[in-house]
Amino acid sequence: MELEYQRTTDETDVCEIQTVDEAKVNRLRPKMSETEGVAPLFKALADDTRAKIIYALALEGELCVCDVAATINSSIANTSHHLRLLRNMGLARHRKDGKLVYYALDDDHVRHLIMCGIEHASELKQSKKTTRS
Repeated sequence: MELEYQRTTDETDVCEIQTVDEAKVNRLRPKMSETEGVAPLFKALADDTRAKIIYALALEGELCVCDVAATINSSIANTSHHLRLLRNMGLARHRKDGKLVYYALDDDHVRHLIMCGIEHASELKQSKKTTRS
């Protein structure tokens, strides 16, 4: 059975009575520790500049700092700052080749997250266009 969910911000989005399904709560509560480390990952993705950098790296695989900066229309200093943050968070890795520094995503998980986010944002845009028509 498919449930219908509403996207509203009025009083209909809060339970009118308070009741707890103890079996569900007892089954789910121990799993909540599995979310440790997830919020910082999404915090990194929540910055528009870093999201663009991650997306560019997801599409291309590896880019030098200058190419990333040009791609996202940002300064090399600002881009380097964000790339360093991503590297320190374990989301990107770098290698030096002569005078150039190249960055790539550290693993496929980050690539999957940004690609899923791009797809979701595209679907939301389409949904908004459809509801306006």
